[in-house]
Amino acid sequence: MPLQPWFADAKLGIFVHYGIYAVDGVPESWAFYNGDVPHERYMRQLDGFTAARYDPRAWAGLFARAGARYAVLTARHHDGVALWDTAQGDLSVVRRTPAGRDLIAPYARALREQGLKVGLYYSHSDWNHPDYPSVVHPAPPLEDVLTSRFVTPADGREDPAAWKRYLAYRDAQVGELVDRFRPDLLWFDGEWERSEEQWGLDALAARILAGNPETVLNARMLSHGDYATPEQGIPVEPPSGPWELCLTVNDSWGFQHNDHHHKSVHRLVRYFTETIGAGGNLLLDVGPREDGTITPEQTARLEGLGDWIRAHADAVYGTVAGLPAGHHYGPSTLSADRRTLYLVCFDAPRETIAVRGLRNRVRRVRVVGSGAELAHHVTGGLHEVPGVTWIDAPAPDALDPCATVLALELDGELDLYRGTGRA
Repeated sequence: MPLQPWFADAKLGIFVHYGIYAVDGVPESWAFYNGDVPHERYMRQLDGFTAARYDPRAWAGLFARAGARYAVLTARHHDGVALWDTAQGDLSVVRRTPAGRDLIAPYARALREQGLKVGLYYSHSDWNHPDYPSVVHPAPPLEDVLTSRFVTPADGREDPAAWKRYLAYRDAQVGELVDRFRPDLLWFDGEWERSEEQWGLDALAARILAGNPETVLNARMLSHGDYATPEQGIPVEPPSGPWELCLTVNDSWGFQHNDHHHKSVHRLVRYFTETIGAGGNLLLDVGPREDGTITPEQTARLEGLGDWIRAHADAVYGTVAGLPAGHHYGPSTLSADRRTLYLVCFDAPRETIAVRGLRNRVRRVRVVGSGAELAHHVTGGLHEVPGVTWIDAPAPDALDPCATVLALELDGELDLYRGTGRA
């Protein structure tokens, strides 16, 4: 089934890493896997997870103000702690923490009230499940997969019956998420620890799509994934199909007390425009405290990004990837009818902005937001090689402090010259 059209036009999603790891502020699940925190100490965080100020309506309102069209919440990370009342064992915040309630249903309801699509993260891996370390990846991509006691049999002997039980547990939990919450998107993780055949992804995908045929699946469903998910850095060569950049606001996925290295709003605008200019979505991650509140620092970043998006919405929503590299020194987007080109300028232009290889006549240039019109002209050009389109720099009072966007209204659909010219 083709990817749902809402995803390509969403442009911004919010990733939420929320779980017991926020109690001590340790790296989610990885803290005990890597041996940074003893397993017993990590699991004692269950006793301190209260969600006392958890307000998913406040989350949803913030995400909407940020300009997001969807959000993805960690329903169950690699530590196996479910945020809903799963019938598959008792390792959930409902049964094992002071929070004592399902956190997924109100989240899904609040997002839908704001018109946002509902995404849920789920890890194929569960490093707490007794049946999980029962088989070995036939060709492990990560060296530590071979040695971790949470992943592979301690004595090296595989137990196919135990693995079958684990898959039944995994499939049942995913079925609960699909049937109870009908997520628009399922964001899987942990796929590197087994092969596609071992994971039984054919059957899992069939189960998900039988429950909701319109569910979007990320690439960690391997051959059943709808889009790629690079993390923490914009690809120099973007994926050929749909994709999404996963990026943290600071340096951590979940809440960590000592991580104050937050990206500025200016930098987030740059990540965002470079991502959508290359045809992707930005999935921007925040890590709430254990009580459910999002920190003021992260809230301010989302609000600031949302302010910029609102002022430049025409250049964001309803657009596709813009010019290939070399035509403009910065990202760009293109309207769906391919007749308006939006150029992003991070720095204040000193005299002019140049566009190379543009065969179209430019009918009008304006600054998005202020509406100021800019003079433009073409110089050069020979035979089939078009000249350079020069646009006068906007006045200082028309510049945006984060990134200025120019709208070029073309005389037809975008027509670019990609040749080398004549010697």
